[in-house]
Amino acid sequence: QVQLVESGGGLVQAGGSLRLSCVASGSIAGILAMGWYRQAPGKQRELVARAPGGGTSNYADSVKGRFTISRDNAKNTVYLQMNSLKPEDTAVYYCNADLLSLNLRRGNYWGQGTQVTVSS
Repeated sequence: QVQLVESGGGLVQAGGSLRLSCVASGSIAGILAMGWYRQAPGKQRELVARAPGGGTSNYADSVKGRFTISRDNAKNTVYLQMNSLKPEDTAVYYCNADLLSLNLRRGNYWGQGTQVTVSS
């Protein structure tokens, strides 16, 4: 089994910063990519940032220049540093991983989500 556990969400004022973390654990042989998605009330889940293994990270246009995704491969962890937060960043943020399990089957996994609320 594979688990993704997020942490770091919370309430922050506009212009503030938060750092999200997500740790992948379980029967993991290798992680191909990790990323963050978000879903605001009444809206579809959208990509925020994604970090493929050995490739260039990509970001939603709305967060470019404000958010930074990084990975610690040794710890199976992905981070999302969020600066200059805006009220429109308010959403539940979900960690996502594309990985190989120990039986070498490729799968896509989601965390349980962490709430980020930005007040104006």
